Amino acid sequence: MILLDGKIAAEAMKKDIAREVARWTCEWGRRPHLAAILVGDNPASQTYVRNKENDCRQVGMDSSLYRLSSTISQEGLIECVRTINEDPDIDGLIVQLPLPDHLDEQEIIGAIDPSKDVDGFHPVNVGCMVLGLPSFVSATPAGIVDLLQYYNIPTQGKECVIIGRSNIVGKPLANLLSRKGQGGDCTVTLCHSRTIDLPKICRRANIIVAALGQPGFLKANMVKEGAVVIDVGISRVEDKTTKSGFRLAGDVDFVQVAPRCSHITPVPGGVGPMTRLSLLKNTLQAAIERKLNVKRIRL
Repeated sequence: MILLDGKIAAEAMKKDIAREVARWTCEWGRRPHLAAILVGDNPASQTYVRNKENDCRQVGMDSSLYRLSSTISQEGLIECVRTINEDPDIDGLIVQLPLPDHLDEQEIIGAIDPSKDVDGFHPVNVGCMVLGLPSFVSATPAGIVDLLQYYNIPTQGKECVIIGRSNIVGKPLANLLSRKGQGGDCTVTLCHSRTIDLPKICRRANIIVAALGQPGFLKANMVKEGAVVIDVGISRVEDKTTKSGFRLAGDVDFVQVAPRCSHITPVPGGVGPMTRLSLLKNTLQAAIERKLNVKRIRL
């Protein structure tokens, strides 16, 4: 069994990004700039944003963080988004999810300029991705494909089962893995809560991606010998044996599943670093396109 270490893969790929950022900065006279909006004080979101800022520093990018109250109105948040949209010195923007319940996430995402939507969530970018047109691809699906390629895991002609049909992971990943060309050509089955006989479907898969947010959901009896397992989930579960009283767990029952796998991701340290790597790649691309005045389709 080989551990698909996202930290190792991301650090290796960051070196290439850092070289390109240095070249771009020397040529154009400023550094690519990524902005993030953080609403409220969700601990997981704070950790993610902090790691993102460290990543930017590591590759030579600028980063800005806009901290907003958890009580901010829909109109107030949209106004902040529009201000960043209009800032010529900011190339990429992410609004950290999840947002407080009183805010409409889809409306907020729709307010982001598609040319700065480095999370790849805007309907324009999603639509272009589906059609095979130039777009920013959702960070986690893109990171998963990069991770598979880094470890030379073939996808062509393989059967992949994705558990979870979210707009952030499941649906875009199914599209990426089934497209023609390198990192694609998979036969993809997208499963969800209403899928009948899910264990049977999973057992025929060469690659399984668990992305449903239920700790320990994927069991050993759902995985065939030699399968590749990608665990996207990360949840806090109670653990009285730890100092904090909790531990981080993925959607895969790692202890039981790992011995059956040829490759498997850890949690944490698997998909997470690759998601942040995708943000860096998208921000660099956004900076290049803005400087070259490349126009993306707009609503």
